[in-house]
Amino acid sequence: MRAGRGRILVVRAVFLAGLLGLGLFASAEAGWFTHGELDRPTEMTGSAGVDTGLTRYAPDRPAAPRLKGTTLDGASFDLATLRGKVVVINTWGSWCSPCRAEADDLARVARETASGPVRFVGIDTRDNSAAAQAFVRSFDITYPSVVDTDGQVLLAFRRVLPVNAVPATLILDRDGRVAARVIGRVDHSTLRGLVDDVVAEQQALAVAPAAGEQR
Repeated sequence: MRAGRGRILVVRAVFLAGLLGLGLFASAEAGWFTHGELDRPTEMTGSAGVDTGLTRYAPDRPAAPRLKGTTLDGASFDLATLRGKVVVINTWGSWCSPCRAEADDLARVARETASGPVRFVGIDTRDNSAAAQAFVRSFDITYPSVVDTDGQVLLAFRRVLPVNAVPATLILDRDGRVAARVIGRVDHSTLRGLVDDVVAEQQALAVAPAAGEQR
């Protein structure tokens, strides 16, 4: 009888320890996601307080990491060459259903803003070349995508993006800092609004010094 009761107590202890461990893990993950060293959101957009994955950042913004690599068409890419532009970075994979769902909207906004100070680049992660090329052709995506076969390119963004954030979209200001972030699928209206806001902000900042000099 005592032996049986002892076994029950051991099972209960293991069960409670497991629950505690899961709780601690979940708390750690949530804390990293919302309070990381460079993750300083100033506005979370949602419905009835529910986070939709959109974060806007104040002027004191986290810098995007260095992004260099080879694109799907074999060209060299260096994010540093786009300094001075508003840059949209989208993580995707041909295997990702939400990526397919948002691809038309991304391609559309890229076309609509191509004549202005906006540039798009994708990070095609954990994909194979044939499937990725078919994806690009299918959705008429004209902007370059950096090949990230082993996920190391995306890993470099871990201070501003969860390492499994596919799809995710970053909007960088002209100084290469993250102005806005969307975790998960983005639609045309949301993306175009974010891009237009950052462009307008950057144009206002460019005019401000000149206005001050006139005074």
